[in-house]
Amino acid sequence: MTTEAMPFRTLLYRFIFFDWLFKDVSAARNVIERHAALQHNKYMSRYLPIYFRRWTVMATFDFGLGCLFERALQATVVSAYFFTWSCVTVAGMVVIAAAWVFLTFGRLS
Repeated sequence: MTTEAMPFRTLLYRFIFFDWLFKDVSAARNVIERHAALQHNKYMSRYLPIYFRRWTVMATFDFGLGCLFERALQATVVSAYFFTWSCVTVAGMVVIAAAWVFLTFGRLS
């Protein structure tokens, strides 16, 4: 990477989403490239628990804000927004956990 700083939007995207870490195995042109991409993805799966923790914090924060707006402020529409995002975040956590399990413990040649 060059000495110039990364734009904040890119940095925030990389902080929340993990797809930039992995290579597309289906784009490999031959068996050697496919194996190299699989090995790279298996190695990079070591960072998925970090993303899982980040998403756990986001889910907890969204759920907490939903509870706050529903109970304390009686703003049901706003609380529904935060509860919905907490559900979306939990679904994302399931994807992260499944990817980590399959890449770490799966039989990939």
